[in-house]
Amino acid sequence: MTEIIPAPETVKTEPHADKRQGKRRYSLIDSCRGLVLISMILYHGAYDWMYLFGGEIPWYEGPLGYLWQQSICWGFILLSGISWRLGANHLKRGLTVFFWGLVISAVTCLVAPQQRIIFGILSFMGFAMVLLIPFKGIMERAPAFWGFFLSAFLFFLTRDINEGWLGFEGLRILSLPESLYNGGGLFFLGFPGPDFYSADYFSVFPWIFLYLCGYFLWRLLEKKPGLRRFFSREIPVLSFLGRHSLLLYVLHQPALMGVFTALGL
Repeated sequence: MTEIIPAPETVKTEPHADKRQGKRRYSLIDSCRGLVLISMILYHGAYDWMYLFGGEIPWYEGPLGYLWQQSICWGFILLSGISWRLGANHLKRGLTVFFWGLVISAVTCLVAPQQRIIFGILSFMGFAMVLLIPFKGIMERAPAFWGFFLSAFLFFLTRDINEGWLGFEGLRILSLPESLYNGGGLFFLGFPGPDFYSADYFSVFPWIFLYLCGYFLWRLLEKKPGLRRFFSREIPVLSFLGRHSLLLYVLHQPALMGVFTALGL
C-alpha cells in the first residue's frame, strides 16, 4: 500500500501583502489539502477493505486505482511545495515531521514488517523542508517560470529512477548504472537495492522536483492579485481538516480499522 500524507506545513501569510491589508491567510490552500486528505482516507479505506477484510473492488488495482493514488500523491506534494513558499520555521517543522517518519518506520517494522515503511512520505516531507533551506536565496532569485519549467522537466525525466532508468511511467529514456542500486545505501536518494522494500516509499529523487514545482507555481500565481484574493477564500470544514493534516494522518488508519472491526466486516 502506498501511504500518502498531506504536507504538515500550514499556510499562514501572504509574504508580499500590502501593509495596509496586514497579513493574509490563504485558507483555500488549506481547503485543497483537506479535500485531498478525504480522498486519501477513502483510498486507504478501500485498501483495507480489499486486503485486510476480504472485500472486492475490481477496478482498484487497475488504471483507475493508480490514477486515484497518483492524484493524491501529486496533490499533497505540490501543496507542500506551495506551503514552503508561504510558511516559516522550516527547520523546526522539517525535523518534527522527519521524527514522526522515523517513529512510523520503527512501529511498522516491529508490528507489521510485511508492510514496513522505510523513507515514507513523512520522511520525505521532513527531509525536503530542511533540504531547501540553504537554497532559499537561489530559489527566490530564479525566474519563476523557468524554475517551474525546469523542475517539471526534471520530475518527468526522473520519475522512474527507482526502477533503474530515466523516464516517465514506463517510458524508458536511459538505463542507469546498476552500481547505483547494488549497495542499497542510496535508497533515500532514489536508488533502492534489490532487497529493498517499503510499503510507502518517496525518495528524494524524483519527488523533490515535484515539490519545487509547487514552490515555483505559487511564485507564478502570487503575481496575480485576483488569484491571491481567490485563494484567501475558505471552505471551513475542509480548511479545518487541512490545518490538522498531520494529526489526522497519524489517526486515520487506526480509525479505519476500528470502524471496519466495529461493523463486523
